[in-house]
This record gives sequence, C-alpha cells and structure tokens, in this order.
Amino acid sequence: MKQLSVAFFVLLLIQNYGILPHADPNDGFVTTKGMQLMLNGRPYHANGFNAYWMVYVAFDPSQRDKVSTAFQDAKENGLTIARTWAFSDGGVRPLQSSPGSYNEQMFQGLDFVISEAKKYGIKLVLSLVNNYADFGGKKQYVDWARGQGQSVTSDDDFFTNSVVKGYYKNNIKTVLTRRNSLTGIAYKDDPTIMAWELINEPRCPSDISGKTIQAWITEMAPYLKSIDGKHLLEVGLEGFYGASKQRSNPNKIQVGTDFITNNQIPSIDFATVHAYPDQWLPGSSDESQLSFLTSWVNDHIQDAQNIIHKPVLFTEFGKSLKSSGIAQRDQLFKTIYSTIYLSASCGGAAVGGLFWQLLAAGMDATRDGYEVIISENSSTTILIAQESQKLSKI
Repeated sequence: MKQLSVAFFVLLLIQNYGILPHADPNDGFVTTKGMQLMLNGRPYHANGFNAYWMVYVAFDPSQRDKVSTAFQDAKENGLTIARTWAFSDGGVRPLQSSPGSYNEQMFQGLDFVISEAKKYGIKLVLSLVNNYADFGGKKQYVDWARGQGQSVTSDDDFFTNSVVKGYYKNNIKTVLTRRNSLTGIAYKDDPTIMAWELINEPRCPSDISGKTIQAWITEMAPYLKSIDGKHLLEVGLEGFYGASKQRSNPNKIQVGTDFITNNQIPSIDFATVHAYPDQWLPGSSDESQLSFLTSWVNDHIQDAQNIIHKPVLFTEFGKSLKSSGIAQRDQLFKTIYSTIYLSASCGGAAVGGLFWQLLAAGMDATRDGYEVIISENSSTTILIAQESQKLSKI
C-alpha cells in the first residue's frame, strides 16, 4: 500500500510539474502516401505563408523578435507551415560568402528561425538557392566559377557547368548536415523542417525545351536524398508547362520547366505551384485574372491527381496592393482557398497553400505590395483563419 502511495505521489509530480515531456503532435516527419501528405499516420493539410526575410533579419539578434512575432501571429491564425530562404550567397549578410566558406553568424540566424518554428509548432519549407540575383542566386554561383577560370557565358550555366554544380552540391551537404547551435539537432534530422526546395522558381530561357532543367533535377534530387532520406523534397516550380501544354501558361510563356515531367522525377515528393495573375497578365481586368486563376489552380490539381499522382502545394500566391484594393486581393485568396479546400476535403491532390508574404508590424522596408500584416489587414486575416480552421477539420 505504501509503495502504491509513493507511486501515486510521483504521478502527481509528473502531471503537475511536467517532469515527463508532452508529446507534440507536430513533432513527426511529414511524409507522403499517394496524393496525401501524412503526419503521424494522419493526412496533413497545411495553411501557410512565405517569409523569405527571416534568416536575413535573424542575423541580427536585436531584430529576432520580428521572427518570433511573425510565428506567433501565424500560430494564432492557425497557420502551420512557413516557407523561407536557407540561402544568401555572396553580397551583404552572406550565408555562403564564397564557395565552401560560410558565415557562422548567419547560420546562427537560420538556427534561430528553425528553433522558433519548432517552438510555435510550425513546419518549414527551406529553399536552397535562388533563380534570381537577389541574395546571390544562380548568377553568384556562375560568377564564382568564372572567377576560377571557368568558361561560362550565361547564368543558365548554373545548370550545366560541372564546377558550378559541385559548388551547389557542397552547399546542399553543408546546409543539410549543419547542427543547430540552439537545439543540437542536425538539420537533416529535424522534423521541424517539412521539406527542402532545390531552387526558388527555376528558369532556363536558353533552353525552353526543358531538357536542361530536367537533367539538373534528375541529378540533384537523388544527391540530396543520399544525404537526407527523412525529409520531403520539391523543386521550387512556378507551375509552367512545357510545350505539350503550353496553351495553359499565361501568355503561353515558356521558361524551360515543365510541371508534369519535372515532378514525375522519382526523388521529387510533391509538386508546387505559384500564382500571380497580376504579374503574368498585366493590364488585364480583375475578372480576367480571376478566370485565369481558377483554370490555373484546377488544371494543376487535376494534373497532380491524374498524371503525376503526387500531392500539390500552392507555395506562393498573392495580389499586389500597389495596383489593386484589399477587396480584389481578398477575392484572389477566396478563390485559391476554396479550390484547395474542395480538393482536400474530397481526398484530392491539393494539400494546402502559402500566401506571399507575412510581415511583422514595423517592417516597412520589406513591404512589396503583397504583404499581409495581421494587425493591419483584418479582412484578409479572417479569410486566412477560416481556411486554417476548415483544413484542420478534414
């Protein structure tokens, strides 16, 4: 009897003082099963946001409260996934200052972002390089190779030059094997990270046939998986089709990618789509843009479901307030959110959407017209919270 009393007392201590860790439902790795994302054995649907700026801001410890505030705002509105940059190549505040040379203070900023995401129960999609010159991008890699005597003539040599590809592979390995200075967990072992992204919005205008980027993904995706077999991987595509379905692209644009063949590569776990009708169809009416958007979103859901047979995540979408009002932007959010929910609620391929972009209050220098600031944009915030609630109940 005395032994039972002691055991009961110990149990009370555990319950009252948290001696044993509580199981966090977000602690598992996100996986795939058919056209579904899965978390701890259950389908996972994610409403989320982009915040490319987080690592750049977290470089300065005195500014890290902005990262925490953004995550807190996100959590309070049911957002469970964030996409941000895990790169800054050359230039101001570099993560990688030259090939193989890394800035520890910038890495500590990334450590903080990942640890804060875990604190607030938010999964991360981390992109590894930019297609554009912002934060270095493929241009910086090519410039580095040119400085070493390589005969490179175009930024698109990023996808083909062996030295450049070696630089990129080394960067993959360095980032994935980084041990977080705050949590002690290697990035490749941290379930806070949902997925890696090979490159933000890859484009290769010098080869619109798509062969160059297809070969690059075919090489880089298995390489990344050889280092990290626990996390999901996506390309970073905008969703543009190749020649076989060029008519579905806005203004029949071709950029050397193909939504279908790129995502059929076995090491790619899920498809991604971006949606910026205001940029892609400049000068067109709001009605025309919404009509295009509806077709764009539905086409990609159907192709992910019927041809690719993988989940599809809408990883960027938005409408600039510089050229439209809140009501027009809210209508775009409603259109995308309702279409995602309709698919997800029926077991379809759409698994969520991430708007561009979430800012904390006071980040005026980072405003780009697409920003959502929770304390300022009440109608948009209501739509975001409603979508979060609906997806969480599926």
